[in-house]
Amino acid sequence: MERLNGTGSDDRYGNLSTPVPIIEDDEGRPVRNRKLLNSPERWEIKQLIASGAVSAADYPDIDEEYHATLTGEGDFEEEEDVDIEVRDEEPPFLAGQTKQSLELSPIRVVKAPDGSLNRAAMAGTNLAKERRELRQQEAQDKAAEQAAGVDLNAQWHDPMVAPDERKFAADLRNAQVTKTTDTMPEWKRVTQSKDQSFGRRTNMTMKQQRESLPVFKFRKQLLEAVKENQLLIVVGDTGSGKTTQLTQYLAEGGFANNGIIGCTQPRRVAAVSVAKRVSEEVGCRLGAEVGYTIRFEDCTSPETKIKYMTDGILQREILLDPDLKKYSVIMLDEAHERTISTDVLFGLLKKTIIRRPDLKIIVTSATLDADKFSEYFNMCPIFSIPGRTYPVEIMYSREPESDYLDAALVTVMQIHLTEPAGDILLFLTGQEEIDTACEILYERMKALGPSVPELIILPVYSALPSEMQSRIFEPAPPGSRKVVIATNIAETSITIDQIYYVVDPGFVKQNAYDPKLGMDSLVVTPISQAQAKQRSGRAGRTGPGKCFRLYTEAAYQSEMLPTTVPEIQRQNLSHTILMLKAMGINDLLHFDFMDPPPTNTMLTALEELYALSALDDEGLLTRLGRKMADFPMEPALAKVLIASVEMGCSDEMLSIVAMLSVHSIFYRPKEKQQQADQKKAKFHDPHGDHLTLLNVYNGWKNSRFSSPWCFENFIQARQMRRVQDVREQLVTIMERYKHKIVSCGRNTTKVRQALCSGFFRNAARKDPQEGYKTLIEGTPVYMHPSSALFGKAAEHVIFHTLVLTTKEYMHCTTSIEPKWLVEAAPTFFKVAPTDRLSKRKRAERIQPLHNRFAGDDDWRLSAQRRQGRGGGGGTWG
Repeated sequence: MERLNGTGSDDRYGNLSTPVPIIEDDEGRPVRNRKLLNSPERWEIKQLIASGAVSAADYPDIDEEYHATLTGEGDFEEEEDVDIEVRDEEPPFLAGQTKQSLELSPIRVVKAPDGSLNRAAMAGTNLAKERRELRQQEAQDKAAEQAAGVDLNAQWHDPMVAPDERKFAADLRNAQVTKTTDTMPEWKRVTQSKDQSFGRRTNMTMKQQRESLPVFKFRKQLLEAVKENQLLIVVGDTGSGKTTQLTQYLAEGGFANNGIIGCTQPRRVAAVSVAKRVSEEVGCRLGAEVGYTIRFEDCTSPETKIKYMTDGILQREILLDPDLKKYSVIMLDEAHERTISTDVLFGLLKKTIIRRPDLKIIVTSATLDADKFSEYFNMCPIFSIPGRTYPVEIMYSREPESDYLDAALVTVMQIHLTEPAGDILLFLTGQEEIDTACEILYERMKALGPSVPELIILPVYSALPSEMQSRIFEPAPPGSRKVVIATNIAETSITIDQIYYVVDPGFVKQNAYDPKLGMDSLVVTPISQAQAKQRSGRAGRTGPGKCFRLYTEAAYQSEMLPTTVPEIQRQNLSHTILMLKAMGINDLLHFDFMDPPPTNTMLTALEELYALSALDDEGLLTRLGRKMADFPMEPALAKVLIASVEMGCSDEMLSIVAMLSVHSIFYRPKEKQQQADQKKAKFHDPHGDHLTLLNVYNGWKNSRFSSPWCFENFIQARQMRRVQDVREQLVTIMERYKHKIVSCGRNTTKVRQALCSGFFRNAARKDPQEGYKTLIEGTPVYMHPSSALFGKAAEHVIFHTLVLTTKEYMHCTTSIEPKWLVEAAPTFFKVAPTDRLSKRKRAERIQPLHNRFAGDDDWRLSAQRRQGRGGGGGTWG
């Protein structure tokens, strides 16, 4: 079988259509668990065998020096006490650079860490905290009431044991429909009523709607500019029509005769929705002349002339075809979003147009930073589309707000009660905050009585069903006004008419990556000045408007960055660098980035790829690395899939990786959280969350991929269907390399070992005091309450992601043995020498049981000093 270093041949692989086999040992016996036995344990087992209590056949190698094999029905665990530590050696091609890079600070996403805005962001909103605690208390009281009189020892019977027994599922569905109005919060029941219509949509025909857009007046000039220039920057406000109309103008102008017109979008939802809209305007079936491609989903055909796609899809297409021969025009839409893929495409397309002088490149932006784009693209011309803008009056707070959510809701009510007619747009940071705001605002408006004009409350966030999102575009009926409460998606991605008032607390939720800690942090941060301008501009599209900024003018000037830090400077780059290496780009430090990423982030990514065996000692791509680049996922997951073939558990790993690639598998409605948690607990595996996901997939598979089964178990049926699509695509890639799809049966130890081959950097050891500490940096981390290992005593674990919210939480965690880390990453870990104390043990200190001088919180790990890699407490065994 081919080894992980990429050497070997493919002639030993069989037909993939054969049944999935079970892995056996050299003597044809199914592989069993092996347990290290000490002398007392071996003596006890021999006494039991002598007495006849157990069979000697269950322990065929009891006299071996180190191990005993368990062949009975027991469930021994491997508990070998191995002390390991991180190697100090650097990759040869990075000699002397990684240690130096650790001294560099990552790019700051906050301009003034001690400013009033960042203090408010870190403190959070007391109003939201109080409401969250109230809901938790209500849920606990309800759970206690329901638990009274329930026989917890009664055996649970699966109502879906037979596929044809659907009555229970039907009853549940009917009960759900009839009880929805009782369980749904009142504010949500009012705002999401299916029978409610807020006003009348336009009566214009499709042709009239297209001609009413600002871009229509410049159709002829745009086509001429594209013909005369290979590169063109197009600037236009959100709602000008550039996304939906430019591609059609180009097709009507003959640019689709010699190739496809491709248009990239930074968001999957935008690519799908825009393609659907354009297909309606063209008058064709979606996927015919107009189609889209997103990760794991291709809705195009040989007839497709206009293709919308995510920027990541185009990046992968360049990997296979650097000259993009099938395209005549590439349009990089919403370039101001500055995603990682967009920034990489900038550099790649600059090289492509040298080889393809007939290829046209159009870069569109909704902001006024077009000069920077033009300068980067060799001073190419800028085409501006004047928008329908009106003056906007900006008003600042006199003093910093201590609770921005409460201040925002008070401002909304003041506008509604004192300002002339016009709808309101409020920017908040996420779904939970938006739902809380809607609930509180509804209660406050209801308390004012019927004499106050109606205020229609409409939330907008990505997880909201599309039919609910579409209500924000409907006009409010006479005598009332609507307030749209949205995330930053309303800054540029969507256009809402009739907005005259904008309330801007000045915050956004974004990811930030610390290469030293290897941690992704999802944090609330102050917005940039460019974002503040975009938000205020939403009030001036229909007529003169007002923007209420809930921060001081001094904070705007001194605490906000001029522009948002691009993703490429604040996220993990391992996947990006792997893709560039696969394209033959090895001199990454001199790659033509518009804004170069931090050196320490790049070096950390290179070190990670070397440890994954994707790069050799010279920093060049290995055969394994080339295969990893072919998988549309992070390098660690790709390595895990490839390693699972040699481990003999690729069938199980395909299911796990597919489940990890799709978010929000479990459905946990606020009104039925206890029932949902009970259902989820039935899938829990004692070894952790990865195997729990496998149990869910296998349960769905055994139910013949039943939607009622998903409904009964609080699992998203739509997401599970997507999991199946992802799995099928991954199987196709595995077949391309003739990898066998084999099952390990019940020997799931192989699955956990294979996971170590990709996620060895994400390893942690249980801390005697509280929580865990990562092996690499000694960072205090905690088991997430939703984990199957929460409250368990797993000594060593690996995790899929580490996200900082209120604590550093490990998400999707699995228990492991430390020696597996050495086997999976010998260039990264080593067994600690037995003739001296390991670094971890040398760093240990005697902890007093009681200190009468210490404060109440001094015992917490989060209050202790963190030490970096290579320091006294930087490694863990």
